[in-house]
Amino acid sequence: MTDEVIILAGGLGTRLKEAVKDVPKPMAPIGNLPFLAYLFLYLKKFPINRVVLAVGHKHESISDYFRNKYQGMEIDYAIEKEPLGTGGAIVNALKLTKNNTAFLLNGDTFFKVDLLQLFQHHQKSKAQLTLALKPMQQFNRYGTVETSDSRIIKFNEKKPVNKGLINGGVYVIEKQSFELLNLPVKFSFEKEILEKETLQWNMQALICEGYFIDIGIPDDFKKAQQELPNQI
Repeated sequence: MTDEVIILAGGLGTRLKEAVKDVPKPMAPIGNLPFLAYLFLYLKKFPINRVVLAVGHKHESISDYFRNKYQGMEIDYAIEKEPLGTGGAIVNALKLTKNNTAFLLNGDTFFKVDLLQLFQHHQKSKAQLTLALKPMQQFNRYGTVETSDSRIIKFNEKKPVNKGLINGGVYVIEKQSFELLNLPVKFSFEKEILEKETLQWNMQALICEGYFIDIGIPDDFKKAQQELPNQI
């Protein structure tokens, strides 16, 4: 299993202005800890030794808190001098990874996935990219993902649905796969990789029933205050 994780921690938190006026979204307080600290506590349950934080907006507040080591994990910072989009941020962070394979997490979602199981599926299926998908019911906030066996075949736009699988923001990625594409400096991971390369890449899915929360909107941020501390 790879021991490296990239966390996308450059979010502005525009919809959480009341809670995160002066800090990036991953630093939004949940109880007496920033949200990002819960991701580290989750990672601590696995043999993860190194985390690359992809940071931009007010990144000093993150580096001042976490420094170069937290919960026994070495931390490196991939700093964006200007916004690079999710894809550009990933490519920038991959320059600092030591292995070809890494986990990738969104810095504003918590999805309780068994990373060992996810990695084993990635290896066994010889995937270029593996996503953890969360089954949900009665929602309109997320797009859905369609699979055939365990292979991803389509990403659908957001619309009201009764039930479906959503992208939970936990991935296994291959540095080499990104290097083989002629990618711009700034680009959207969702548009240019997930949607555009769906059928060209061997893109795999693992369906996971673990706890999921996205703190991107005030209602779920409030919900996280009650629920997240009990998930660690």
